[in-house]
Amino acid sequence: MTTDADFDFAGLYRRYAPSVFRYALFLCGDRMQAEDIVSETFVRVWGARERVDLSSVRSYLLAIARNVFLQGLRRNRREAPLDDAMSDPAPRPDASHQISAELARAMADLAALPESDRTALLLRVDEELSYDDIASILDITPVAARVKVHRARARLTQMRKDSGS
Repeated sequence: MTTDADFDFAGLYRRYAPSVFRYALFLCGDRMQAEDIVSETFVRVWGARERVDLSSVRSYLLAIARNVFLQGLRRNRREAPLDDAMSDPAPRPDASHQISAELARAMADLAALPESDRTALLLRVDEELSYDDIASILDITPVAARVKVHRARARLTQMRKDSGS
């Protein structure tokens, strides 16, 4: 349990907002939507500040961001099919001229992974989370988190071999 006096919201935001934003952008592929997800995530944390366990706040924030994203998908399902609602995390044409062909190929390979494996790998490599934290965010067991990360790495390695890189 955290009291208002113990809860440094501004410090929490400064420390974790960039990480939450990267994760939200990975999920949705749209900067404006990612900013909305970050805002809603921190609004929810503020509302639940008495129940926030500061020892695991990072995984808590990322789990909230994921839930906000999924709730948005469910809301939009009536308006558009799920495939249309989810953005492709591969590079956009207007940005592809700025990145190397190697990075573009790596992004395409990453985009080809199943969403759950890709998310687990991102959380492990980019966010440097433990398997326990990944499991908590994805609502799976730590063993399943470890398997997803291993499977994603193995698939990426195989894709690189298949492409001759």
